[in-house]
Amino acid sequence: MPTQAEKCEQFEALHNQPNAFIIANPWDIGSALLMQGLGFKALATTSGGFAYTIGKSDGEPTLEEKLEHCRAIAGATDIPLNADFEDAYASDAAGVARNVEAMIATGVAGCSIEDYDRSGQSLYELPEAVDRLTAAIETARKQDFPFMITARAEHLLRAGRDLDEVIGRLQAYSAAGADVLYSPGVGSLDDLKTITDELDKPFNMLGVTVPGATLADFEQAGAQRVSIGGALTYVAAKPIIDFGEAMLNEGSFAWVSEMASGQRIAELFAAGGQA
Repeated sequence: MPTQAEKCEQFEALHNQPNAFIIANPWDIGSALLMQGLGFKALATTSGGFAYTIGKSDGEPTLEEKLEHCRAIAGATDIPLNADFEDAYASDAAGVARNVEAMIATGVAGCSIEDYDRSGQSLYELPEAVDRLTAAIETARKQDFPFMITARAEHLLRAGRDLDEVIGRLQAYSAAGADVLYSPGVGSLDDLKTITDELDKPFNMLGVTVPGATLADFEQAGAQRVSIGGALTYVAAKPIIDFGEAMLNEGSFAWVSEMASGQRIAELFAAGGQA
């Protein structure tokens, strides 16, 4: 098992390589091991996907639940894991620093910090958002390995399509020292290029918001990292609903033909970083 420092170095290298990469989003240890076995080079937790695993809605899990989730997946996998740390479960900079320190202790290679106050249901004003992000960055820089901080501008999801506002926020976050920039909700390759042309740090694209595009398309438009959020979680949940309804309403077990092979799953679990 690689050390946390080695995983952090691998994660940093992925962001400095010439080509874009997909960072897959597992929701539990099993899905993380499958993704690792398939050959993904890095993983990222998903707040919505994790919440699903404990029967909660996105944003409802506690800090301790989030930390334990990250600790479990980081401890079970050999590749870098980025944590979707939402708003760091704190409204003030001191709280952000304290909680980021706790997140680092779970063994992850990086984490994202949103500029959206989930408890207050509003975007932080830019100066406060920068202060909170700076606290996270300063905590990361105290480590003796390159723990990566991703700054998330939530404007497109929470307040509408104002690319100038998004770009201004991301530029401020870059100036504060963020390693990766992210604005979920970019709706087209043109918008992606408009944003990335104004940035000087690697950009994470939420690929599912432009479903017809490929990794090569996103790379050409300026993205270095492409994530999928909770999409695979919800794809995995759909057959439970569909096949469950088929059993209850029709008494049908025809769905068994859709099962994954237990042997294939075992092979992927065993493959790990060797895939």
